[in-house]
Amino acid sequence: MAIPTSDSDIIPSLELLRQVRRLEIRARRLVANLFLGQYHSVFHGRGLEFSEVREYQPGDDVRIIDWNVTARMGTPFVKKFVEERELTVLLAVDVSRSQQFGSQARRKEEVATEVAALLAFSAVANQDRVGLLAFSAGIETFVPPRKGHRHVLRLVRDLLSLRPEQGGTDIGGAVGYLERALPRRAIIFLISDFIDDGFEPALRLAGRRHDLIALALTDPRDVALPDIGLVEVEDAGTGERLWVDASGAAVRQRFAEQSSDARLARRRTLASLGVDVVEIGTDGSHVAPLLSYFQSRARRR
Repeated sequence: MAIPTSDSDIIPSLELLRQVRRLEIRARRLVANLFLGQYHSVFHGRGLEFSEVREYQPGDDVRIIDWNVTARMGTPFVKKFVEERELTVLLAVDVSRSQQFGSQARRKEEVATEVAALLAFSAVANQDRVGLLAFSAGIETFVPPRKGHRHVLRLVRDLLSLRPEQGGTDIGGAVGYLERALPRRAIIFLISDFIDDGFEPALRLAGRRHDLIALALTDPRDVALPDIGLVEVEDAGTGERLWVDASGAAVRQRFAEQSSDARLARRRTLASLGVDVVEIGTDGSHVAPLLSYFQSRARRR
């Protein structure tokens, strides 16, 4: 175990623990008061497993008669089944440079961590396994799915302390990695601002085996430029810089139209791949969009 050599080594560790604790308290309160019932009603187990037998009652489906027990007992018995509840949940979190942006009180990376913590605590409260994949232009870290409260605390700590080594975004590469890393069907929450392209084939392939849900992070400045005159902007993926005159109404309108078109195209693309999309902004609560999605999905079922 490393021994701190100065106060500067101790303080970051203490602050990290405080951040983990704050997220834990907030997430567990939401799970207890709002999310657990919604989560359970939406995400079902892999199927049914045999539990026991009981005597046949009028109206029972004859297809579930246990003929071996019936022959032995001399009276009809049927099989009882229970839901095979345990699920595997995987949080695929984009930690690329664009996630460090935020024009409001929170950056995208902060919203992503809060959403991931809420989903992780919902999963373990429901006795499901949960894992983490943090990605940028490559795989930054992968934590295989496991159960337990301590495991979730580890996932939250890893997200908070992670310092990405790469700046770009490769959603297709991350999803392809999960296809190889997950031996069985999982619920994959893909948390990203989707500033990337060419990921459609990977998502199409993953969607055939997994339940894939896109949580699309947005910021008001992603869709509208403020009237602030000449401003230098940077491509979060490549680091390329250029100057834009945001004082012109035509420039702002063109930017808004292009952003709106790109957002609509992303939604259509994901829908065509069978991927549900939940949009979560940095300028509001992440709880309301998730609850609304759970409720609409429950109605569809």
